[in-house]
Amino acid sequence: MNRMYENMFSRIGISDEAVDERISECFNTIFFDPEDNFYHEKDPDSACMVDTGNIDARTEGMSYGMMMCVQMDRKDLFDKLWQFSMRYMHHEDGIYKGYFAWSVDLEGKHNFEGPAPDGEEYYAMALFMAAARWGNGSGIFDYEAQAKEILRHCVHQEEIVSGGRAMWDRENHLIRFVPEADYSDPSYHLPHFYQVFAGRADEKDRGFWKQAAEDSRAYIALSAHPVTGMCAEYAGYDGEPVFRFRKNFAFYSDAYRVAMNIALDTLWFGRRNETAAVATHLQDFFHGIAPEDYKAYQLDGTPVDEPAMHPVAITATLAAASIASDSRYADEYLRSFWNTPLRKGERRYYDNCLYFFCLMMLGGVYRIY
Repeated sequence: MNRMYENMFSRIGISDEAVDERISECFNTIFFDPEDNFYHEKDPDSACMVDTGNIDARTEGMSYGMMMCVQMDRKDLFDKLWQFSMRYMHHEDGIYKGYFAWSVDLEGKHNFEGPAPDGEEYYAMALFMAAARWGNGSGIFDYEAQAKEILRHCVHQEEIVSGGRAMWDRENHLIRFVPEADYSDPSYHLPHFYQVFAGRADEKDRGFWKQAAEDSRAYIALSAHPVTGMCAEYAGYDGEPVFRFRKNFAFYSDAYRVAMNIALDTLWFGRRNETAAVATHLQDFFHGIAPEDYKAYQLDGTPVDEPAMHPVAITATLAAASIASDSRYADEYLRSFWNTPLRKGERRYYDNCLYFFCLMMLGGVYRIY
């Protein structure tokens, strides 16, 4: 594989060749294994990534799948996922024009009309990378034009659609949980993507994206607990937890991605002390807790009587944190992750998506095209 960065697993004696083999095996499991895949072909020219716990296709998973495919040079699969997204999820009119319905059933019927902004930002990044790696086609396969159009709606929806609302708050440059919300989700913050957008989006918006990258880095640090490093699943613009969906705890499934996002930002654009401290605190807090004992937590580390739904995702993202962390336990997390297989069973979708991304970044092959 085209390795641009350090193979972090070499610190525990794992060769580049072994890492490359594991990455290929994981990709093949996710897409092609007869029992454990979650890639589903809907039409001869379209396919979706299945959330195996909810039996639907989500913009999160669709755009994740596209990112996997551009990293692994599988244009054929990428185009099928994008075709499904545009055919069954994309809004052509109404207040969500230009956005994607965040959940549809496997036949393409909308379960919810509204969008989830983490899908749009991953779509845009995957499309920009596809344009750089494979070149642009026509129509929906003019990848660069499609990426720019998505970001145009994300920032300017109020101007484009009567009654519409942008996905980013134009004043503070922070991504919203959903367009209607005046609060955020710390795991949605991808400053490394915004730094790329600052060079590829519409020229008039490049200053916005440059500032969004810096403000998101500051927001991640603001929303993280100063001792445990935990961020809430949902948080106000002040970083304080917002409790949703009948949950009375803060650190849960969405929040695991923050460590992964810090890691990739560090890999692509360098270390920042304020986010490195978050990664360090997370690793220090979880040291000594076995994966089977992972729970939901309050931000101060108080466990709640609620098992973690995605323990493999926690293991993977804590290992990814080693890219940025100063913890003396960093190599232990690498070893734990390397010895953890992909998850099986009905909840494998989310865990294994994060597993694959963390494996690629730790292996030094998750790159910008």
